[in-house]
Amino acid sequence: MSNSDKSLFTLHEHALEKEHELCPECGEKLLIKNSKKGPFLGCSAYPGCQYTRPVVEHERIEDKVLAGSSCPECGHLLAVKQGRYGMFIGCTNFPECQHIEETHQQDDVNIACPKCSSGELMEKTNRYGKTFYSCDQYPKCKYVLNYPPVAETCPLCQWPVLVKRKMASGEVIICPEKKCTYKRKAL
Repeated sequence: MSNSDKSLFTLHEHALEKEHELCPECGEKLLIKNSKKGPFLGCSAYPGCQYTRPVVEHERIEDKVLAGSSCPECGHLLAVKQGRYGMFIGCTNFPECQHIEETHQQDDVNIACPKCSSGELMEKTNRYGKTFYSCDQYPKCKYVLNYPPVAETCPLCQWPVLVKRKMASGEVIICPEKKCTYKRKAL
């Protein structure tokens, strides 16, 4: 047997050990189960035994204090922390102070909101890193665009904003209104 065959065999044996592991609370067999947050190991005696644990243990990092920084709300030091959506910078005085630094700068695109006319569209980033454009009057106005806005009025439906999209044929300018079919090549 070659070394690579041996390593595959030991990985397989390790997987079998996990498959036949016993619950530390009641001694029953642990099963791999799925939830909306992903796979986990749960006791086969559920609901009598509530034991669960993640299949893969994620490495936690210690909070790293940022020397020379101060929280604008309470004056304590800021630290790099790990949260459920990734890394962020927050106050070391948590939970008394809930300050979190903005990691994505919101850019004003200098286009008036076509829905409420009192706000302006802002470039924002969701928790998955995708860029979108929404009214700065949120939550009063919930207008959102998924593509960069263009300050032009639609010649067909007179909607005050168009959007720029990348298509297979190249960049196009289209009307974001569902009922409108306006589309032209970007210059």
